[in-house]
Amino acid sequence: GIPVTMEVASDLLDRQGPIYREDTAVFVSQSGETADTLLALDYALENGALCVGITNTVGSTLSRRTHCGIHINAGCEIGVASTKAYTSQIVVMAMMALAIGSDQISTQARREAIISGLFSLPSNASQVLKLDSEMKELASSLIDSESLLVFGRGYNYATALEGALKVKEVALMHSEGMFAGEMKHGPLALVDENLPIIVIATRDACFSKQQSVIQQLLSRKGRLIIMCSKGDASAVNPGGSCRVIEVPKVADCLQPVINIIPLQLLAYHLTVLRGFDVDQPRNLAKSVTTQ
Repeated sequence: GIPVTMEVASDLLDRQGPIYREDTAVFVSQSGETADTLLALDYALENGALCVGITNTVGSTLSRRTHCGIHINAGCEIGVASTKAYTSQIVVMAMMALAIGSDQISTQARREAIISGLFSLPSNASQVLKLDSEMKELASSLIDSESLLVFGRGYNYATALEGALKVKEVALMHSEGMFAGEMKHGPLALVDENLPIIVIATRDACFSKQQSVIQQLLSRKGRLIIMCSKGDASAVNPGGSCRVIEVPKVADCLQPVINIIPLQLLAYHLTVLRGFDVDQPRNLAKSVTTQ
């Protein structure tokens, strides 16, 4: 029953979004020093909201100025592009949702499935890391591509955005994460046999819709790379014409933790093969301290 809205800090400030004394505002920042996030924190504090911080950096401005919060304890991120902090933030927010969610009989089975999924995440992450050589081989096939699209929906829309961001940040290759439901409203015009498209189609409430997206892309001769749950290769790729990445199935809200790992590996190998510095991407800084 608690309404939750995800906001981009700079957009909240630009439009002076409404924040009231009854509100709780949660601020997520790996470094705890992101300028836009800290300015949004000032705005929320001025409006009397309870401010919660989620950060990887003990003693950061965010951790000091929020009323309470969570240190994700992911360890120091050496490179500019965040990887383990991103997955740890998903885990922390899922745990926070469990903590504040209503403990009703109707939700008990789902809560227990998510909690069980949290315990099994390390072993499932270990399994998906075994795809490293497969992702290196995929990267070598994409090295000369000028662009890459990633389609996701539901929980995995964020996975599409983050996966494309990693390719953009470190491999210096144009890449866009897109909401699959909007495919017909423009992106479909780009589809041909040359443009690589990753479709995230792991088993969740959006699975049948993603199957439809795949069929529509194939009918336009799309060059598809499909991410699916283990055992679903024939369901997402009946003709066998697409490249398939199979990952372990976990609770739907935790699936993005698993699904992003192959895309992080892909971005890493693309970067190395293209001769760029993985840790220090061109034009980017570790902490965004300007607006």
